[in-house]
Formats: sequence, C-alpha cells, structure tokens
Amino acid sequence: MTHGKLKVAAAIAGSWLLLAAGVIVLSAQRVVTPQMALLMLVALTGLYVGFGVLIAVYRFMSTLK
Repeated sequence: MTHGKLKVAAAIAGSWLLLAAGVIVLSAQRVVTPQMALLMLVALTGLYVGFGVLIAVYRFMSTLK
C-alpha cells in the first residue's frame, strides 16, 4: 500500500472516530439516550460501509470500460 492510500485510509478512519466520539460525548452528557446513541453509531457505520461499497463498485465498473 502506498503512502497516499495510507493517508486516505487514516483520514477516513479518523473522521469516523471523530464522529463516533461526538456521539459518545452526547450520550455521556445525556443529550441523547444510550439507545439513540447506539442507533446513531450503527447508522454512521452503515453509511461508511455503504459508501465504501459504492466507491469500490464504481472503481470496478470504470475498469470495465
């Protein structure tokens, strides 16, 4: 893996961790309920996985042309 790809992977992981930490802080401050925080974390993970699959399929389809 090249340094560019590692930087992109680190940026993606860092953004997910930052958003997840924000949800955990909101839960700790009782702004949202623990159940709502868990749902937000599951949705956040689903968004990252879903868009990752879309990007992978797009890159695969572009190689077929």
